Order: sequence, then structure tokens, then C-alpha cells
Amino acid sequence: MKLAVVGATGLVGSEMLKVLEERNFHFDELYLVASERSVGTKIKYKGKEYSVIGMQTAVDIKPDIAIFSAGGSTSLEWAPKFEAAGSIVIDNSSAWRMDPAKKLVVPEINGSTLRIDDRIIANPNCSTIQMVMVLAPLHKKYGIKRVVVSTYQSVTGTGKAAMDQMMAERAGKSEPKVYPHPIDMNVLPHIDVFLDNGYTKEEMKMVKETTKIMGDDSIKVTATTVRVPTVGGHSEAVNVEFLKDFDLAEVRDLMSHTPGVVLQDEPSKNIYPMPIWAHNKDEVFVGRIRRDESQANTINMWIVADNLRKGAATNAVQIAEYLVEANLVF
Repeated sequence: MKLAVVGATGLVGSEMLKVLEERNFHFDELYLVASERSVGTKIKYKGKEYSVIGMQTAVDIKPDIAIFSAGGSTSLEWAPKFEAAGSIVIDNSSAWRMDPAKKLVVPEINGSTLRIDDRIIANPNCSTIQMVMVLAPLHKKYGIKRVVVSTYQSVTGTGKAAMDQMMAERAGKSEPKVYPHPIDMNVLPHIDVFLDNGYTKEEMKMVKETTKIMGDDSIKVTATTVRVPTVGGHSEAVNVEFLKDFDLAEVRDLMSHTPGVVLQDEPSKNIYPMPIWAHNKDEVFVGRIRRDESQANTINMWIVADNLRKGAATNAVQIAEYLVEANLVF
């Protein structure tokens, strides 16, 4: 088993290495890959030092699995080259997510759709992943008609430069700006670029990816995505209208028995999901479950997850694990 981590020097790439070690993912050879300017950089994994190699060198090695976290343009250029060399690419960018020929996978939900000829597999948007982890079992039980989601997304979703901006602002120092406005002591209703319809690209990702992962175009989704000055993970206020009525106790029981989901719903004891608790954890946390008293068959929930873990690195590694377990790697 030859495994390549492409974008190994980045925030998500570093997290992937952490997750691979924690989950003891088996490989015989590991290759850490990045852009030419990072070639030769030394990175330690399980006490062993690895030198970062360039993209073409990695293609020539023909890894069995290449996990990408290097941005959309890099993926569009290089994923097909890895595929042509015989690799399976698991891509964390938005490059392939809405390609009708590519699977968009959250293993717990639609991993079973993967086949031997799926050679470029898309990892969904972090905000979408944590939401569909909760929505999927509810859709199966009650049928989802409409979802209204507002996100509270960590600066880690933008990367290290965004964290540097926030911490510099907090310290009263000057730092190159990633965002168009200050982020510390502020919230920005602006993630990714604005589109002609007034929504941001991030918001439309949540709309389109949700229906693709759930395999149901009838689900209506509308989103407002907001950047907040936190680092532990993304939070979401989610309002879901079902096709039929539900029992709150039954919903809580369903959540408590959903693999990968943790129920934290004891508001009388001040127990509810928060990024500070979700940080460095692989699970998706759900709480503040309550009936929407303004509309029939509708529920409100609060969903939190570490966007660098289940929202990115962990989900990608879980896809790799699924491929190995299903004998889809050759």
C-alpha cells in the first residue's frame, strides 16, 4: 500500500497526518506531497522524518491512494494525472463535488455507492458533512421537505493565514488581511465569493451537496453562512421541516444511536454542543433539539463539529478505510 498525502504542509494536510496516526491506517509507504516551494521540507510522522516531494515525483511513484487537500485548481490539474497513473484520489477541494460522474461521499451515509471504477472521489464541504450526518437518519425516518441552515464557521475553515489575522487583531498587531473586515470581535456574513443570486458560493455548496449526498433532489435547502472568531469547529442552527410528524423523544433516541453522532441535549444542565468541546474530536454533536412552534412537522437543532476533523481530514481518511475494507484498492 503506497499512500500519498497531497498538500501535507497545509492546515488540513497536517490534520490528515494526525488522523492517519490516531486511526492507525495501514500503509507500507508514505509520501508527503506539496507544491515545488515546499519540496524538501521535513515533516515527522510517528517519529520518522519524511521529506516533502513534488507533484510529478508523486505521480511517477503511482500511489495506491492519494488524499488531496491542496485547493481546487491543483486538484483539477493533478487529480486526473494521479488517476491516469492508477491512483485513487480522495479530494478535499470543491473541484469535483458537483461533477455528475464523481461520487460525493460521507461513508456513514453513502459509502456503499462506491465502486471499483470510482477513481476520483470527492470529500464534501465541512459544513455540509456535519449537517447531513444528522439529517440522513431523520430523512429516512420522517422524510425531509425543507432545511433552513445558518452557520457559525471557525476561521480555521479559511486556513492558517486567517488564524494569524484573528490572533494579530486580538494582540493589536498588524497582519496581512485574509478577510475584507476585522474578524476578531466581529462576525462576517460572507464565506467565499458572492454569486449573481445574492448567495455566496459556500451557501450554494450546502444547497447542492446536501441533495447529492442524500440522493434526493426533492429536499429544499436554503443557507446563510457566517464566519465567527472561533477555532474549535463549525456550528449550525438547523431548522428542518418533515413530511410527517415526529416525536421528540424518538428523535433524541435516533440521534443517540446514530454512528458518528453524539447527543448533547440537556439544557437544564447547560449541556449543548460547543466548538470548544468538539475541538480535536471526530464526532458530530447535536443538541438544542426542540419543536418549531411556528410551523407543523418542523424541528430546530444545533449541530457542531470540528471542521478540520470530520469536516475534512477524518472524513477523507474514513473514505480511504472504506475503500480498503471493501477491496476497492488494487
